[in-house]
Amino acid sequence: MTYVLTPGKFQNKVLNWFDQHGRHDLPWQSDRSPYRVWLSEIMLQQTQVTTVIPYFERFVAAFPTVHALAAADEDAVLHLWTGLGYYARARNLLKCAQQVCDQFAGEFPNSVELLSELPGIGRSTAGAIVSIAFQQPAAILDGNVKRVLARYAAVPGWPGKTAVHKELWEVAERYSPQQRCADYTQAMMDLGATLCTRSKPDCAHCPLHASCKGFATGTQADYPGRKPRTVLPVKNTHMLIICNPAGEVFLARRPSEGLWGGLWSLPEVNSEADATTLCIDTFGCAPSTLQSLPPLRHTFSHFHLDIQPWQLELPGTPAGIMEGEPQVWYNRTRPEALGMAAPVVKLLKLLDNLE
Repeated sequence: MTYVLTPGKFQNKVLNWFDQHGRHDLPWQSDRSPYRVWLSEIMLQQTQVTTVIPYFERFVAAFPTVHALAAADEDAVLHLWTGLGYYARARNLLKCAQQVCDQFAGEFPNSVELLSELPGIGRSTAGAIVSIAFQQPAAILDGNVKRVLARYAAVPGWPGKTAVHKELWEVAERYSPQQRCADYTQAMMDLGATLCTRSKPDCAHCPLHASCKGFATGTQADYPGRKPRTVLPVKNTHMLIICNPAGEVFLARRPSEGLWGGLWSLPEVNSEADATTLCIDTFGCAPSTLQSLPPLRHTFSHFHLDIQPWQLELPGTPAGIMEGEPQVWYNRTRPEALGMAAPVVKLLKLLDNLE
């Protein structure tokens, strides 16, 4: 591959732009501790900065240190995560905090290799922690940086392919500096987020446009290569909003692995008829009313889930819930701090609006 700029000149252009136009007031920048950098980087995976900021602030208020997070109940963590999606990140967050406390006495290791062995931390996230929190040389290759480098070096192909991914890492490693590591990492992320955007990139204001191969050939929109298009399959389910006479809603915790792992959710059945059967089997009585609510579609990265909600009223207060089972009657007037799947939150709000 032929490079137009030397690493030093590339870095100078990026850093000079960052000093004038970069983002310097993000909440995790005021204290670049390894804990706060790690937390922000995990939240920023698959999620935009504007969405992450209030979650980050609530999270550090509840768990100001890695020790506080390691001692937290999973429900409390999932509750604060509700709405951010990709819930495996939250479960790994708790596991990672516990390992950092157990194996490293609460101090994050300062090497990409050791960090990459912790739950939920990949090579790019480890590089961000090392470069930002420890201010040591380390390359990153998150979604924004992939886009900048793929256009700059005209790296063809979808980054999900091993060969393309490897080539982008080579470019990232070549241009990563030995000094001002934290600023350079933030600058590259900022370039991708604010100028070198997915659509309508603002090339005129980019500090790299004069040496960008994509810009020179007018093909910047072709990079990075797009993932082969697939039609998302559609799955269907019926969710039951089962209310007792007190207005409480029945929730059950999902298994720790799999879809919405560890979150509290509404019971699911395959048909309207199964709803009555479930009530009889679980509570010893049939519902006094069963009413359909407007359908809801929830989209995951790999499929659409079409949900048909049903509101069921029980004729009396059930004797109780099976002891030892992860089930609760959820009081909507005094809600507990439970981590819930996003569609469940929407359906409970819908129920509130209907009353």
